[in-house]
Amino acid sequence: MKNSRKTTTIFLTIFLMLFLCFCAAPKQTTAPKIDSQQAKMAAATKELGEAYMAQGNYTAALNEFIKVEKITPHDPYLHNDLGLTYMAKKRFDLAEEHFKKAIELNKEYIPAKNNLGSAYLKQQKWDLAIACFEEISDNLLYATPHYPLSNLGWAYLGKRDLALAMKYFKMALEAQPDFINAVHGLATTYIEGSQLQSAFKLLTLKIEQEKEDSGAVVILYADLAMVYEKNRQFGKAKEIWKKVAEMAPAGSELSREANRKINQ
Repeated sequence: MKNSRKTTTIFLTIFLMLFLCFCAAPKQTTAPKIDSQQAKMAAATKELGEAYMAQGNYTAALNEFIKVEKITPHDPYLHNDLGLTYMAKKRFDLAEEHFKKAIELNKEYIPAKNNLGSAYLKQQKWDLAIACFEEISDNLLYATPHYPLSNLGWAYLGKRDLALAMKYFKMALEAQPDFINAVHGLATTYIEGSQLQSAFKLLTLKIEQEKEDSGAVVILYADLAMVYEKNRQFGKAKEIWKKVAEMAPAGSELSREANRKINQ
C-alpha cells in the first residue's frame, strides 16, 4: 500500500502542474490608478515574467512578478501568475495565498479557483479542494469542465474513495475523451482498486490513440508498467520502464522513478 500511495503521489505531482489554467477571466475589481509610464513598465515586466515561466525558469519569473506586485498589487492575474510560480517552486502555502488574493480581487476568476483547488490538492487538503472543484463544475458557463471534474477525481482518490474518484474521472473523459490527466487518474484508480484488466484495456487503447511524441503519453506507459508489476510480469514491466526512462524529461521525478525500477 505504501508503494502504491508513493507512486500515486509522484504521478499526481507531475500532472497537476501540466493542467493548471493560465487563462483570464472577464471582470476585474477596481484598482488604484497608476500613471501610463508605470503601467507600461508593469506590463513589460509581467510579460517578461510570463516568458520566464513558459521557459521553466521559475526563479527568474518570480523575481519579475515581485517587481510588478510593487506597482500593481491589485492585479488578480498577476496574483494568479505568482501562485503558479510558487506552485512550480513547491511553495504550495504561498501559492494558496496568491490564488486566494486573485479570487478576492476578481470573484469570477474561475481559473484561479481551479488553481486554488490544485494548491489544496498538493497540501492534501482534500475537502477544501473538493469544495473548490465542485463550485467550478457547477458553473454551466465554464468552457473546460473536464479540468475540475478530473481534479475532483484526484481529490477523492486522495481520500481513498475509489468509487467517487472513478465516477469523476469518467465524467471528465465524457467531456474530453483525450484528456490525459483523467485517463491517468482513472488508470491509477483501477490499479489501486486491483481492477487490472480494466486498467490494461484503458491504457492500451489510449496509448494506441496518442502520438508517441505528444509528451503526455509517457505517463500512460508508466501506468502500464505498474499494471504489469501488479500482475507479477516483471520482465514486461521492466521493458516498459525502459521506454519511460527514454521518454521522460531527464532529471524529472518520473525519469528517476523509471531508472530506479530498471535497476531493481
